[in-house]
Amino acid sequence: MATDALRAQVAAKWQESFARLNQNEPGIVGLLNFSQAWDIARECIRPRGLDEPDPSTRNVDRSKFQASFELLNRCRRLPILLESFLEDMRKRFLVIEEEVKEFLLEYERTSNTTVILNLVFRLLQWYKKWLPMQELGATLHSAFVLSFQTHLFSVLTPTFVRGFKELCASTLPSADPETSDPAPNVEMWQAFETLGLLDRYENIIASVGYEHIEAHVVATCTGQWSESMLGQLRKWMTDKVVPWMLLMYARNATTADDARAMLQNVGSRFDFHMAKTLCDLRTKEIFDIIIDYPDSSGALQDLKECMHRVDQRASLVHTLRKANQKRLLHPGADTRLILTQYVAIIKCLRIVDPPGVLLFKVADPIRRYLRERPDTIRCIVSNLVGDDDGGDPLVDDNEPIQPLQHWELDDYTDPNWEPEPVDAGPDFRANKPSDVISTLVSIYDSRDLFVKELQVLLAQRLLAISDDNTEKVEKERRSIEILKIRFGEAALQVCEVMLKDMTDSKRIDGHVQSQKASIIHPTILSKHFWPMLEATDIGMPGQFRMFQEEYAKEFSAFKPDKKLRWLPHLGTVQLVLHLRDRTVEADVPPLEAAFIELFSQQDVWTLDELIANVGSSVDRTAALNALLTWVDLGVLKEQTENSFKLLEEAETAPEGARESRTVTRSVVELPPAPSVQQQQAEQMRVYWKFIEGMLTNLGSLSLDRIQSMLKLAPGYDQSIDQLSMFMEAARLEELVAVRDGMWKLASK
Repeated sequence: MATDALRAQVAAKWQESFARLNQNEPGIVGLLNFSQAWDIARECIRPRGLDEPDPSTRNVDRSKFQASFELLNRCRRLPILLESFLEDMRKRFLVIEEEVKEFLLEYERTSNTTVILNLVFRLLQWYKKWLPMQELGATLHSAFVLSFQTHLFSVLTPTFVRGFKELCASTLPSADPETSDPAPNVEMWQAFETLGLLDRYENIIASVGYEHIEAHVVATCTGQWSESMLGQLRKWMTDKVVPWMLLMYARNATTADDARAMLQNVGSRFDFHMAKTLCDLRTKEIFDIIIDYPDSSGALQDLKECMHRVDQRASLVHTLRKANQKRLLHPGADTRLILTQYVAIIKCLRIVDPPGVLLFKVADPIRRYLRERPDTIRCIVSNLVGDDDGGDPLVDDNEPIQPLQHWELDDYTDPNWEPEPVDAGPDFRANKPSDVISTLVSIYDSRDLFVKELQVLLAQRLLAISDDNTEKVEKERRSIEILKIRFGEAALQVCEVMLKDMTDSKRIDGHVQSQKASIIHPTILSKHFWPMLEATDIGMPGQFRMFQEEYAKEFSAFKPDKKLRWLPHLGTVQLVLHLRDRTVEADVPPLEAAFIELFSQQDVWTLDELIANVGSSVDRTAALNALLTWVDLGVLKEQTENSFKLLEEAETAPEGARESRTVTRSVVELPPAPSVQQQQAEQMRVYWKFIEGMLTNLGSLSLDRIQSMLKLAPGYDQSIDQLSMFMEAARLEELVAVRDGMWKLASK
């Protein structure tokens, strides 16, 4: 029963299909018509060779083709026809594949992009040859396009991709202004679109544009920092790159507005890539750009504008910190050079990033490194008072003089208040001061270090001024007035006392000279207001001692409540030496004058004898250098090692009559004075016994606890940072040890 039912069902289906194919015609007339229509349709869409004529070119009624397809559609056989057509196309595609291989072999041999262009046009010929007539419907057309492109992309090798990229690049304008730009090949881009190459290789075509932009930016902008280049680059994009983009992205535009709308997104991407390339270039050059500032202001403006579009802030910080570490923060770099570069970094990064986040991140390693340098404070102070050995000043003369700025809490009621940038660190406000001097001073936690160094430097400069040079004293006075604005009146009161001492000293000397003329003109200092000067027990011999005693006697008569304590190692002595055949004039330090005075007693002295007669604390190297000064002037001669003889007659004098001649030597040096760090180190050594006692009695202590207990010691005024540096130095000397922030005496 089941078999009979199945037979009946199959017979019914067969009868239904036969009736549909026969079109309800008598006999098999309809079936014959279907067969004829099938043959006509197959012949119409059959993939042909390029030399075979198309059906549309023969004298055949086109309506006959349409009628055949309509008949097949009524018989529901168009899908079968489409499958047959696609299978025929797959089999015939072997011919195209062989041609593609021949073209690519030719390209590999010649590397000529014309071969790729000819291949594209050849593929376009095959495409148009096999393309079904539009009258046959959109379904057949879309199926053909999809199948043709699928087979085509399967046979295109990486060689074609490379050649296609080079072909696209050849259509771009040349970088050489003397070379004419290539004529736009509209047919080529249309062929790309027809074959689906634009969609398939869109990223490759875009990369051609990106690489062209990169090459132009690098070629035209490298090392060009004086002027902003973004305007020139955007004009070049408009004149050269946009016409090329029109062929690719806006070929079908009918109006300028349509073209602008089509290019909006892609144009934004290309402009972004140009900004990113320029930003990358300027980031790579940033260290040299900062060195060249202010002549590199144009590059900094470009970098600022690019940073608004491109998120390269982290890269800029990393690159600049790495360059600073390699080229700046090393023992071979002079401290003043590091400070000069740091000031330039401050100025440049404030142009690029006014809020100062980038500066804070870049400056942190520089500030920590400068804190470790012993001469940092002296370099900053020397520059503030104009004593920078002719180097470039750290502060511009045009920069307004203003008090040092301090960090202050945000005033949220200020209508101009702005929140901190999102990438600011937790300690960002520590770098808030905006002027250069405040930023430099903020390297250290206390301004007292700078004030003390100012006192030391002013003392050196004042002591180096000769008696009749009042202009230099006035210059120092003007410098102090300027520094008062920065540091405040109270901080520089000691400096005022030193300046007053210089004036009073001249007045006192004038009075003493009026009572009894003397050839010495001492500078009289207030002991408690001048920095600690290096002590010495040098005793001036002979007539120098007599002049000092006479002057001290007259001074005591004028100032009965005061007594002079001579510092014979400071100052300058003007000497005139009368020898048998010549006269030698020289301005020399007191030690050299003391040595030559001893030679008036006898002609030959040893180095040890001279030191014993002047002062046992005299360093042998300093004594030897002092004697070599007279050797250089031809006054002394070293007979044997460390034995010197006076030359009454010059050994190099010509034969004949002896003539008197004068040799002048001027030596002007700043008097020695220990730096602030040296003075602090000496002061801290006084408190070492206190620290040692604490750690002996109490065991391990934290730095804060040591600081709080030391404040009970008389005269202790060091900051916790200064204490930390001292404890670290003691650790290096293996006097103490530290673990988990707790300090204890080192076990012996």
